[in-house]
Formats: sequence, structure tokens, C-alpha cells
Amino acid sequence: MRTAGSLVLGAGGAAALLLAARRQRYVELDLEQKEHDAGERRVTELYGKAADQLGSDKAPVRLAGVYALERLAQDQPRHRQTVVNLLCAYLRMPYTPPRTAADTGTETDREAAQEQLVRMTVQDVLETHLRPAEQDRFWPDIDLTITGATLEYFWFRDCRVRKATFRHTTFREIAAFRDSEFTESADFHRVRFTGTADLRRTAFGPRRVNFRSATFDGDVEFGDEPPAGRTVDLTGATAARTGSREWPAGWQDEPVPDDEFRVRVVPET
Repeated sequence: MRTAGSLVLGAGGAAALLLAARRQRYVELDLEQKEHDAGERRVTELYGKAADQLGSDKAPVRLAGVYALERLAQDQPRHRQTVVNLLCAYLRMPYTPPRTAADTGTETDREAAQEQLVRMTVQDVLETHLRPAEQDRFWPDIDLTITGATLEYFWFRDCRVRKATFRHTTFREIAAFRDSEFTESADFHRVRFTGTADLRRTAFGPRRVNFRSATFDGDVEFGDEPPAGRTVDLTGATAARTGSREWPAGWQDEPVPDDEFRVRVVPET
């Protein structure tokens, strides 16, 4: 009887311990879920507030929104692509550049200059966090979709992204992609470079790079020796005859018969 009693007590104690352990685990899981939900709510609130700031009619508020999104993406790696998508969407918004950098004579001129500052800040955020040399600040495996945009002084050197689409985008003044890498694909269909296009030592990944019908109005430099595996399609591209031109291997230019100011890019014969 003593043995049986001991067994019963032991079994009861074990069951009690098991129930207590299960209750403790349920409490821990519930606490973890609540903490996760609270964290998601904070992220959603921060994202929503920053997005609202981007839509403000005041440039300082828009700048605050850009920096808030940058901080959110830096602290929350799994939300980085979403933040980048929003910043790219901002760059795709209609934009009229100021007539000159110092032209602030009218309210319209001042607003254009302020908007230029905001857009340059967005570009700077993207360029900073897409450079592997930045180490802890680098955002890997990012895709860019900037179509139909107007970009000024696009300094995208030494950057690395997975995929990028710049279709129908106008690059003003200078577009520098030197030493950058697109690990999967890049699309520059019908882009326009109004100033210098620096594409030296740019790696475009394994796919054929689309520069079809691109327009080069200033100097263009692809470099003599493209990285291994790069294939550039410049079918239908044209360039200003007065600018310096350095095409990738396999391409050359020839005069346009009915336009004394332009040349067209054709495959080497």
C-alpha cells in the first residue's frame, strides 16, 4: 500500500508538473504572440506615418518621412524591400526640375528647388544602402523599379542590386553606374541620358541588357572591356554626334542620314 501510494503520489506530481509546464509554455507563447503583434503594430504605425509625411505639401515634412523610412528599413530588414518600393514610387511621381539650381525668384521656383532637394535625398538614401562597402548599412537582394521617372545627378557607383527597371526614365545632368552590379537583370529600354552616361565596368548579370531605343545626348562611356557574361542590346539607340562615345564590344555608331546632329548605334560588321 505504501508503494502504491508512492506511485500514485509520484504520478500525480508528474502530471501536475506536466500541466504546469504546459501552462507556462502557453503563457510564453501568448506573450511572444502579443509582443510580435505589438511590434508589427509599431512597424505599421511608423510606416503609415512616414508614408503620410511623404505626401505632405511641405518639403521639410517630406524629408522627415524619407529619413523615418530609412531608419525603419535599417532596423527591420524584412521590411526593406517595401520601403524601397515606396521610395521608388516617390521618384516616379511627376516632377518638373527647377530652371536653374539657384533660381528661387518665385514661389513655383522655390517649391521646385525644395522638391529637388527631397528627391536628391531619396536617391542618396538608396545609393548609400545599396553599396556593399557600407557593410552594416548595406541592404542586400533589393529590386528597383523606377520607370518613367526624372532623375538628376544619379550617382549610383559601386552599388549592387538584384534587379532594376529604368524603362522610359530620363537621367538629367549625369548618370553614373560605374563599378555597379545588377546580379540578375537590368532594363534601360527607351531611357534618355541628357548628360553624361558613365557605365564603365558595370556588371549587368547573366541576362541580355536592354538598352533598345535609348537616347544619349551627352558623353557615353561603356568601357572597352565589358565584364564576362555581359551582353548589351543597343538596337535602335542614338547619340549626339558632338559627344564622346565609347560603346561596349560588338557595337559602333554611324551617321544618321537625315540628321546631321545624331548618330545611331549598330552592331559591328
